[in-house]
Amino acid sequence: MSAWATMLDRLVRERGPALFGYAYVLAGDRDHAEDLLQDALVRTFRSGRALGSLDSAHAYVKRAITTAFVDSGRRAKARPLAAGVDVRDRPDLARVPDPSGAVDDALDLRAALLTLAPRERACVVLRYLEDMTVAGVASTLGLAEGTVKRYLSDGVARLREAAPGVDFTEIETAPVHPQGGAR
Repeated sequence: MSAWATMLDRLVRERGPALFGYAYVLAGDRDHAEDLLQDALVRTFRSGRALGSLDSAHAYVKRAITTAFVDSGRRAKARPLAAGVDVRDRPDLARVPDPSGAVDDALDLRAALLTLAPRERACVVLRYLEDMTVAGVASTLGLAEGTVKRYLSDGVARLREAAPGVDFTEIETAPVHPQGGAR
């Protein structure tokens, strides 16, 4: 078995569920998540090159999932709708209404995430669900930090409206480095 095939096999066995979970949180739909993951794996391993480690392969596939998700959102917006197509039948275009108060916070959050634009959703998922820093999100998505902050601000504002029961407060901390002479 070649090095790339061995890495692919190991990645799918050991990290497949985590990668699928990441794709599912972005897509909000099992079928779309499976397609995103499959597309990302094909894009990553089609050249036959082996990636150095399992962690680097995982990060590369995760980035490919994010890119495929954002690209699919762009393509869907650019495609005209056929006459008679109800937007509610197209989860990639429809705005999900606010679920009733009887639904728990996890379902509220999932529904609220589906209302966000693809880049906003990717930024929010990476920042708050993957616990990445703003700089890490910017690096992962290839965006400026200010752009990521704007997407996060807009996304969280929409999430607060759509899911008022979910707490989105964030505690920002900054490292304090005392001066050598001051005590």
